[in-house]
Amino acid sequence: MKNRARVLVPIAILAAGVLAIVVLRQFRPHVETRPPEAVAPLVRVVVAQPSDVELKVRAQGTVVPRTESDLIPQVAGEVVWVSPKLVSGGFFEKGDVLVRIDPGDYQVERQSARAAVARAESEFQRSTTELDRQRRLKARGVASQARIDDAENADTVAEAVLREARARLTQASRDLARTKLRAPFEGRVRSKDVDVGQFVNRGASIATLYAVDWAEVRLPLPDRELRWLDLPLGYGDAPDGGGPLVVLRAEFAGRPREWQGRIVRTEGEIDARSRMVHVVARVEDPYGHHDPDAQRVPLAVGLFVDAEIAGRTLPGVYVLPRAALQPGSGEAGERVHVVDADGHLHVRPVEVLRTERERVVIGAGLSPGEQVSISPMPAVVDGMAVRIPPEPAPRSTPAAAGGREDRSDS
Repeated sequence: MKNRARVLVPIAILAAGVLAIVVLRQFRPHVETRPPEAVAPLVRVVVAQPSDVELKVRAQGTVVPRTESDLIPQVAGEVVWVSPKLVSGGFFEKGDVLVRIDPGDYQVERQSARAAVARAESEFQRSTTELDRQRRLKARGVASQARIDDAENADTVAEAVLREARARLTQASRDLARTKLRAPFEGRVRSKDVDVGQFVNRGASIATLYAVDWAEVRLPLPDRELRWLDLPLGYGDAPDGGGPLVVLRAEFAGRPREWQGRIVRTEGEIDARSRMVHVVARVEDPYGHHDPDAQRVPLAVGLFVDAEIAGRTLPGVYVLPRAALQPGSGEAGERVHVVDADGHLHVRPVEVLRTERERVVIGAGLSPGEQVSISPMPAVVDGMAVRIPPEPAPRSTPAAAGGREDRSDS
């Protein structure tokens, strides 16, 4: 009996499990299967509209004076007076006396030279008179040719001595005038190395001066940027009135400041290490000396400035966000993604004139009113369906050439 129960129990359990499976399969819910629905990717677009755009070329540089020179005495002596303007940072006018050297010795030399001139003039007058007398005697036949020759030689020597004495007087007068050191231009003092009582030698620098009639800024530019500027690159000067307008910006006295100037020239060579071309901007009257009522902030020498140079105006170009330029440049050139009215995306090669940090300027390849995608698309098939957000698309506008910190890439 026990053996029989051992056989029947497993069989009963197995039968119950099979019955349960059959019942579950019989009453299971019916699920209808459908193919997955394809969802088109969502893209943001801008509307391309042509406009006239003035390009801006940006650079940075340091303000330097147009002329800087050392104040060097041409005579030696003791300094007896120093102008109160001859201090570091002091301003002066052209022709101002800045330093006086003791003139005593040079006054004595001039007096001595004057006496020598007077003596030479007397000797020359006497020799001339004697020559005339000998010639008259010769005409009457009472003077020999030898006496005439001696008189002519004495007259020539006296004339040479007179010229030499006059030259020494001129030199003595010049040396006396040089005891007053005058400013060679309108300017400012950078440094001073002299004071009253000091003995200065001829040719030794006693101060450093620089001009303030205008200031200059050397601006390094990649040579490709010159194509956007109206500058003479060959032989010749800048056009009348100067070259392109340049706006200089810097923070001075805790506030942002701005100055205007002109590009006046390009320097003579390309830097061999950086491959950059230097253009020179000029700002007239940087310290406001000739217009004191303007109350403008001075453009101080040594200030580091950002420069924005007005470039050429490109007519009928398209200005788009930088994101509109899609990766994949090659032999076909740069390209963008254009979305047609039916919501299909097309790859379009375009002519890129200039790329900047925030925008791209396109010359050809687009038509007015076309929608250009600005969304990154890692995998693109020409003609693929896309979706556009319901909000209105922003229109491209000819904004200024990037932000202040932008640097163009091409």
